[in-house]
Amino acid sequence: MEDYVRALADFVRDNQAWAAPIVLLLAFGESLAFVSLLVPAWGALVAIGALIGVSGISFWPVWLAGGIGAALGDWVSYWFGYRYKEHVAEMWPLSRYPEILPRGEAFVKKWGVPSIFIGRFFGPLRASVPLAAGIFEMSYWPFQIANFVSALVWSAVLLLVGDVMGKIAEWLWRLA
Repeated sequence: MEDYVRALADFVRDNQAWAAPIVLLLAFGESLAFVSLLVPAWGALVAIGALIGVSGISFWPVWLAGGIGAALGDWVSYWFGYRYKEHVAEMWPLSRYPEILPRGEAFVKKWGVPSIFIGRFFGPLRASVPLAAGIFEMSYWPFQIANFVSALVWSAVLLLVGDVMGKIAEWLWRLA
């Protein structure tokens, strides 16, 4: 996985015009039910964030692409849960990880709409909460508002963490 992140960051550094589309796809996959369980992309997003300050990539388009990608991933997950309801637990890979959906369900039932915002920042909950919200028919517009706001905040946090880490690494490199 580390080699994948490094290769992707190197590609983005050398082909900065591709930064926003790549971040959109990574964020989409990271937020999409099923896919995010198999290929976590947050490390690549942080690595690309580290390139923002040190290579001159513009923050705003990359941030917006990350937010849109994450929101679209959750939107698809919500729709999938809404459409397929109880059959979702029988599908692979959730059939191999039966604990994920009940955790998402409990979280959504306990926290309601704020669960979308909170769940965005916690590993397996990131993709299972929108799926559970769809299965249990959370109201569409409150879900979407929480979805898009949390996606933009999440994208900013990951990219800024990477940016700060990149600047610290650059500063330490100059000291050595």
